[in-house]
Amino acid sequence: MIQAMIGRKLAMTQYFDETGVVHPVTVVETGPNVVTQIRTAEKDGYEAVQLGFGLLKKPNKPETGHRAASGFMSAHLREVKADNLGDFAVGQVIKADAFAEGELVDVIGTSKGRGFQGGVKRHGFSGGPKTHGQSDRLRAPGSIGSSATPGRVFKGMKMAGHMGHERVTVQNLRVMKVDPERNLLLIQGSVPGPNKGLVTIQRAIKGQRKK
Repeated sequence: MIQAMIGRKLAMTQYFDETGVVHPVTVVETGPNVVTQIRTAEKDGYEAVQLGFGLLKKPNKPETGHRAASGFMSAHLREVKADNLGDFAVGQVIKADAFAEGELVDVIGTSKGRGFQGGVKRHGFSGGPKTHGQSDRLRAPGSIGSSATPGRVFKGMKMAGHMGHERVTVQNLRVMKVDPERNLLLIQGSVPGPNKGLVTIQRAIKGQRKK
């Protein structure tokens, strides 16, 4: 059994279950994933399955050679865990039905980039007082340290800076519906990243422990 797959976030929509309750869901194109390589403990020192997703339009010679055995020019490659490597072969196609309806998954993606932002938006600072004659301190960060001791700014101080475009994992999301014909998963809740962003869907670790 494969433990994770590569997918692409498409959009958010609504899904009505059997009881008529509406759920916010994210539509994720999950596959087809192609097995491009199998890592073994004897050869590589660890065990994993390398999956490919998407189509690489202009591959160079090294990229073409690496993907030649699978017969598919995959644009994105990821190594994921699997229960039994003997169940997989190079060139094998894995579709969305690798996941089941009702299963809990963790979704890993890159959050939306927000550029350079101030402390109020980036960290939720309250800003300065709205009265007492101040006119330009409304969204200021305030003091970042005393002058004499320590006479410097501590590392890790929350300040203005680059926001977003980070690896984010959202845990224990439920698979509401599986469409193997179109390789779509309807995952309850929101998924990190913009539309058409690359995501990794893996079986929930904490959810499995809880069961």
